[in-house]
Amino acid sequence: MGWPVVILYAVGTAILTSLFLIVPVFKDTSFERMGATLEAWVFFAVIVMANCKKPLESALKTFVFFLVSQPLIYLFQVPFSWQGWGLFSYYKYWFILTLATFPAALAGWFITKKNWLSVLIFAPVFALLGYTVAESGSQCIRNFPHLLVTCLFCVLQIVLYIYVFFPGILQKLVGLLVPVIVVVVMTFTLPQVDLQATEQLPGEAVFSEEGSTVEVEDDSICGVQLVSPEEGTVYLYAHKYGVTGFRIKDGDQEKQYSLEVYNDQGVDRIQITEK
Repeated sequence: MGWPVVILYAVGTAILTSLFLIVPVFKDTSFERMGATLEAWVFFAVIVMANCKKPLESALKTFVFFLVSQPLIYLFQVPFSWQGWGLFSYYKYWFILTLATFPAALAGWFITKKNWLSVLIFAPVFALLGYTVAESGSQCIRNFPHLLVTCLFCVLQIVLYIYVFFPGILQKLVGLLVPVIVVVVMTFTLPQVDLQATEQLPGEAVFSEEGSTVEVEDDSICGVQLVSPEEGTVYLYAHKYGVTGFRIKDGDQEKQYSLEVYNDQGVDRIQITEK
């Protein structure tokens, strides 16, 4: 995989991801997750690593792939988002991930050796994919066919990696054991709802960057984190259906909100209203 192909590959995946995030028909689907979760990007990274001849080449090309693709995803969304250039406040998390791809791909190149080292390298990847299978499969069972594509995509990744990179029967069995154990464990421990979202607070909510605090009445239903105070944006992570409330204090200012986690025609949603 030459450098021009790596760059085109990065731009192409960025365009595709942006479309999934911008076009309304993909909202709350497996395709929209491509812009927020890791399972698709693991697949893209493995393709780069598997087509390099040296470990350093793998590290450099994977790093550049992420360095180009991730900011482009935000850039393409700017004209279509109410946040505008504020979208780039979320890029810092993907930038940290981008930095981590260099050492990860340096070691990850050794999957091409197709031996027990491949099993060791893929173990955390299979744990991640197994977790995603359990999470998306749980939601699919409750809200069929929601996240069915995500579940199948992760299962197919596991099967493909085992088939391509694990030559021996024992290696295949050990590799398969990792995601199976994770799926079994997560099946019995997953919360009723596993929903994460970033939402703008209703009304003209503006808080200071420092000194703003969030208090949630019942965080077993949903946690709330203020991620962009000046824009009134919160990060939500729901665990079960129900209604709770939260207040945001900023000096003498205090705003109170009601929050409901519910299921709407097979899709888990969060609604915030100002009290």
